[in-house]
Amino acid sequence: MVTAFRISAALSVAADLGVSDQLAAGPRTVADLAARVAADTDTLHRLLRALATVGVYAEQQDGSFANTPLSEGLRSDVPGSMRPLARTLTDRALWAAWGHLGHSVRTGDTAFKALHGMDVWTHREGLPEQNAIFNDNMAALSSLVADAVAAAYDFSGLSSVVDVGGGKGVLLEAVLAQHAHLIGTVFDLEHAVADAPPPGASGSVASRWAAVSGSFFETVPAADAYLLKSILHDWADDPCVDILQTCRRALNESGVVLVVETILDRPGHEVETAFSDLNMLVLPGGRERSEREYAALFDTAGLRLTDVVHTSTRMSILEARKQRSQ
Repeated sequence: MVTAFRISAALSVAADLGVSDQLAAGPRTVADLAARVAADTDTLHRLLRALATVGVYAEQQDGSFANTPLSEGLRSDVPGSMRPLARTLTDRALWAAWGHLGHSVRTGDTAFKALHGMDVWTHREGLPEQNAIFNDNMAALSSLVADAVAAAYDFSGLSSVVDVGGGKGVLLEAVLAQHAHLIGTVFDLEHAVADAPPPGASGSVASRWAAVSGSFFETVPAADAYLLKSILHDWADDPCVDILQTCRRALNESGVVLVVETILDRPGHEVETAFSDLNMLVLPGGRERSEREYAALFDTAGLRLTDVVHTSTRMSILEARKQRSQ
């Protein structure tokens, strides 16, 4: 466990080089791979040999290497690809922030900001390649849960939905595909928002799709429902309340705010959620929360928690409505 960072680093390099993509058609010699990915033959062999010992890539009898079920997940053309996640680790500032975890534990400060003098969002805005990798990662991770989220919630009484902070709109595409009566808008910052549905979306989805750029701290388009997937866990309590209040102000009467997050201590997901909570501490400064903690955020923002729907994935949907006095 102590040395697990070595595997993370090796996976990141293999993903960044695109090794799994080069092996998609079958085994290749190390010399051939090295030429294709612009790497040194000897050191690439050492990397592949190490990863093969943990089931990522397989060394053949003739010395060539092939993909395994694990390394297939690092291909860029597979649903839910882990390649973007692995490539986020090419950012040295991220590695350094995790090395600063002790500072966060001692002081309560966000490690990244304390170490680098800026928040992680400002950092990524200044690095277009890293920002693109991050956006690809968010889309890939959303693709793993989007269909389950769309299927778990009853959208029948709603007519319009906004995917707040939705980036490339993977979740919105899934919701519109499964609920043909809905019209939808993906809403995010100008450099992140997609002006068209993801590739492969149906014509029906495209005809009901819109994109709007802006900040969820200022305003959001009016709608019957707001989807906030993996948004609130990025932020401390006060900014979360600001985001929720922005949604409440624009929410149509009888509308809902649907917060899609992992919930602390949900049976079967404890480890993943607890370590995600540490990641929020180190990088953006947010936290994972319990149902009670989300209910408190809603209450402060003038909303009330009315339902919790668990999906077949790690994600849960927390439904909130305007408080009666609002």
